[in-house]
Amino acid sequence: MLIETLKMSSKGQVVIPLDMREEIGAGEGTLFAAMSSDHTVILKKIETPSKEDLIKELSLIAKDGKRRLQSTGRGESDILKMVAKSRV
Repeated sequence: MLIETLKMSSKGQVVIPLDMREEIGAGEGTLFAAMSSDHTVILKKIETPSKEDLIKELSLIAKDGKRRLQSTGRGESDILKMVAKSRV
């Protein structure tokens, strides 16, 4: 764990030192969540999934949805009919 002293700019900005950025694998565009309490600010790097991971997860969700639909004895055409009926 690294400890550094930082100085805030007039715009409220602080620079995360390079060695800390490297340690956590943060580059330009990295997202952080900020939490504060009792004179303490904590930054938590938000992990963003890759395109491949998102596609894999959506595929699993779609397969589960299809399995659940088939277990009810319905098909995709039934879903289209339900959507059309609900829009009336």
